[in-house]
Amino acid sequence: MRTIALSVGDPNGIGPEIVLKALDALAGEKRLQATVFGPASVLERTAKACGLEHVLARTALRPVGELPADAAVPGQIDAQAGASAIASATAALQACQAGEFDAVVAGPHHETAIHQAGIAFSGYPSLVARVCGQQEHSVFLMLVGGGLRIVHVTLHESVATALARITPDLIVAATQAGVRACRMLGVEQPSVALFGINPHASEGRLFGPEDEDRVVPAAQRLRELGIAVSGPMGADMLLADRKHDLYVAMLHDQGHIPVKLLAPQAASAVSIGGKVLLASTGHGSAMDIAGKGQARPDALLRSLRLVAGIS
Repeated sequence: MRTIALSVGDPNGIGPEIVLKALDALAGEKRLQATVFGPASVLERTAKACGLEHVLARTALRPVGELPADAAVPGQIDAQAGASAIASATAALQACQAGEFDAVVAGPHHETAIHQAGIAFSGYPSLVARVCGQQEHSVFLMLVGGGLRIVHVTLHESVATALARITPDLIVAATQAGVRACRMLGVEQPSVALFGINPHASEGRLFGPEDEDRVVPAAQRLRELGIAVSGPMGADMLLADRKHDLYVAMLHDQGHIPVKLLAPQAASAVSIGGKVLLASTGHGSAMDIAGKGQARPDALLRSLRLVAGIS
């Protein structure tokens, strides 16, 4: 049995609702046991509104990130809610790092609310790195959904900043983290494909030197390490073939668009390369439907099952 620390994400978003709905769907599942980290008052209100009080009653709860009443408003982007999301995720990560849990699953956060709280944050991978005392760029994001696994070399930053950061070392580190994650998920010898930075992977140097100078040396080094690597090639060509176990995207949209096209609202976002394994939803906090009882727990369920090894 896998033990999971489950944080609710932004308490004003759909996180509390999908947490309770996911736990309801998993009732009787003996292969995982979840403890919920989040504001008790918000979970109690959500359980009552959704008719899920029986779920909360049987769920282990660690209250953290409590909100004053004027800040706890479904659909409201609020700095205190952003701080609450970070508090619950941090507490879950710390408990996992202390050996109390096998993995963390986190509900969707709202980046604007977090930044309004004055917290430096560029996604859950950066938080994993900070809590675990690692370099921020040593933890990467892998999206899983629609039959694809795509790890991202860069993430929430401008294209100009991302291009300045992409080096052969960074590509190798992201790919190695992705390979280790694949092995944890049961793919022992994954075949890997590297996306090019420029269209058609630059066609030599026709569209710029970036692929020849950065991705090609990374591919060569990865092969020397015994990893089966194809590319760099254009992302469109590689995805048209769909014959690899793991794809390595150089930029945020290269990896997010295909997964979200094939698995809308149902993808898992896995922070890899850290001392703690964290999975989240591939979608946001959906403020437009928060508090309306309409949210579906599909992506959160996928993430819980993924880290618990349940197909």
